[in-house]
Amino acid sequence: MTASSNPAPEPLTENNLYAAIGGDRIERLVAAFYRRIPQDDLLGPMYPPDDLDGAEERLRLFLMFRFGGPRDYLQRRGSPALRMRHAPFPVDQAARDRWMQLMTAAAEECEFPENVRQVLLGFLGNVATFLRNR
Repeated sequence: MTASSNPAPEPLTENNLYAAIGGDRIERLVAAFYRRIPQDDLLGPMYPPDDLDGAEERLRLFLMFRFGGPRDYLQRRGSPALRMRHAPFPVDQAARDRWMQLMTAAAEECEFPENVRQVLLGFLGNVATFLRNR
């Protein structure tokens, strides 16, 4: 018997998530998240109603780029500079936790496989914690 010449599949990470799930799944996740924002008493007021579509597009493009997909975010917005872009908003522990609660609900709605869900929510949890500024 000889060893298989097929290499083992690359482990799923935040850097190759786009290849594993595709842009349409990321688009569905972001849409599911933003459907929850207007009714949320804590996060809703942080999102100007006249820019909700813009916020949704920016998150969608950022996640696609960050997960190894198209670089449209960089071409349109430049460096993510997430701390600077979120500085005007009071992101305390409660806001961070609510953001993750809504994002987790969106991920559950999308019915991601467990390995995808773990990588996705692990990354998003780290970013949400990083963005705390109060």
